[in-house]
Amino acid sequence: MSVAVGGAATGVAGAMLVGRIDRGRPGGWRFLTADEALLVEAVTEQIIPADKDPGAKDAGVVCFIDRQLVGPYRRFQEQYRTGIQGLQKTSQRMFGRPFLELAWEEQTALLESLEADRAPKELWTGPSAAEFFNLLRDHTMQGFYGSPRHGGNRNYCSYKMLGLEYPRVMGQNRYAKQ
Repeated sequence: MSVAVGGAATGVAGAMLVGRIDRGRPGGWRFLTADEALLVEAVTEQIIPADKDPGAKDAGVVCFIDRQLVGPYRRFQEQYRTGIQGLQKTSQRMFGRPFLELAWEEQTALLESLEADRAPKELWTGPSAAEFFNLLRDHTMQGFYGSPRHGGNRNYCSYKMLGLEYPRVMGQNRYAKQ
């Protein structure tokens, strides 16, 4: 019995270590590079900015997106790679600078042009500008309002903002004081 438990523990620890080595991403990212993560984080913060309540950055939405892109959202990996490149090229064309160097208002204007599909078509070889914006917006909302167990909504910030208690799951809260 103890051999089986020890072997199982070693297998789990080994799998975790292999996962870390296979990722090969500085900063612990699973799919996104560190630069892509910063860019996606800036875009998500534009979509859900912090005010008196936390925004997408505080909620860890980029962590949700990164985690999902190596899991259930694997089918969107290529759209993210080409969409991020298209966004950077559009930023260079419109403002002569990378997206992260733009002022808040310039970032907003660029994202509005993506949403309206007014970005230069020749810069968008994969998904259209509007398709990429809509995908990123949808994933931002899911990461902000979804369960923290999926990587976003850090500290239940959207639930707190909405005045909701964390949803109780039968069997998991049986020891909580009523």
